[in-house]
Amino acid sequence: MRPSDLPQVRSLELFESMSDSNFELLMQAAYLQTFPAQLELIAEGDPADFLYIVIEGCVELFARSNGGETTMGMVRPVGTFILAAVLKDAVYLMSARTCKRSRVLMVPSEDVRQLFQRDEAFARAIVVELASCYRTVVKEHKDLKLRTAVERLANRLLRYNLDQGDTGSLELPHGKRTLASLLGMTPENLSRAFNTLKPYGVVVRGNKISLNDLEALANLAKPNPLIDDRTT
Repeated sequence: MRPSDLPQVRSLELFESMSDSNFELLMQAAYLQTFPAQLELIAEGDPADFLYIVIEGCVELFARSNGGETTMGMVRPVGTFILAAVLKDAVYLMSARTCKRSRVLMVPSEDVRQLFQRDEAFARAIVVELASCYRTVVKEHKDLKLRTAVERLANRLLRYNLDQGDTGSLELPHGKRTLASLLGMTPENLSRAFNTLKPYGVVVRGNKISLNDLEALANLAKPNPLIDDRTT
């Protein structure tokens, strides 16, 4: 890693409370690399050799079984994957590929486990990160179990709208096939769900979406902070 990269990495929440000596030790064998879009970084079933941290760009987590494939989640800056496998010295349960050009920090798993034992501040930061990941999984499970496909899409559009300035005009951050997979739908079901939302002011032009009646859409979606708010 270049010396000029160290201040950016040091400021990450996972590392900022570590002692300087332990941080320098952890970074000795770490790599900060830029990867092109659609590059597979890890494959499910492989041993967890590195902890990956997305610094720039976006990484898709996905899984395959019986000839099928589904998107499990998207990792944006600054996010880790897959920390649980690293700590357990286990195999990855998901695969990962870049969605676009991305900068990713790769820290050897053995170094992470050693520092977890030695640096209390680092261990606490890892526990907090794992707790956040767990709560995200619970929210996603509630979204899938408690809402219809149309309600899931409506709430996701409201979330994207807030992320992009709450103007009623947004651009989907992923392709529609990926969005369908994230929401637990087929592409055909997603298309039907968009059609169902037309009377609620949703206008679709490719990946650009207009929300012309936010009140009506919110009344249908019934956003729940215990599902939709990332800060809870």
